[in-house]
Amino acid sequence: MKKQVLVIGAGRFGVALATTLTEEGHEVVVLDRDEAALKPLMDDVAHAAIGDGSDAATLRELGASNFDVVVVAVASDFEAGVLCTVAARTAEAKRVVAKATTGTAARVLAAVGADEVVRPEHDLGVRLAHQIATPSIVDAFQLGPEHEVVEVEVDDDSPLQGRLAALRLPNRVGVQIIAVTRSGELIVNPGADFEVRSGDRLVAIGATDAIEALQKEIAG
Repeated sequence: MKKQVLVIGAGRFGVALATTLTEEGHEVVVLDRDEAALKPLMDDVAHAAIGDGSDAATLRELGASNFDVVVVAVASDFEAGVLCTVAARTAEAKRVVAKATTGTAARVLAAVGADEVVRPEHDLGVRLAHQIATPSIVDAFQLGPEHEVVEVEVDDDSPLQGRLAALRLPNRVGVQIIAVTRSGELIVNPGADFEVRSGDRLVAIGATDAIEALQKEIAG
């Protein structure tokens, strides 16, 4: 379904978000006070508007309440990010997603009205750490402050081979296998009798400490 997205801030994160969404067929409007920052986007998005994203009146004029999502991509200036988030909420945005650089900033943004807060640099660091510590972990990302989702590649020596019922991962480790990719086919919510084989990719969800326990088990 085609989405309408308003991105406040034409920095690297905002530009990457806006251009990718546009390439995927969504309608994107980018707002920034710096005309020079908007110039590279003029031909790539539905509309590039010069204005103050921290001004609720400006957001109302752009029809912020009509967008599916308003993304506050201003993170280098913490105060500006907070003001833009408040303005988006004041302009009755349906959903506000804000970028943060620190945990404290994330908590403040959530407190002033952000429905979701993302920390790209932090999340990338977590993902890379998992991949370095446990090479069989293909991907990882946080799901809220206390949970993670990881994708694990099962090799010939992996202790994760066998029937899910026998592996008892929810009881022993505290993680749930919510999907498996096998030979390009996605199997969602595999049952207890599902047998994990070498070459499978498992998508597991659990609390952060449970994911760490899973890593230790994989590492042996």
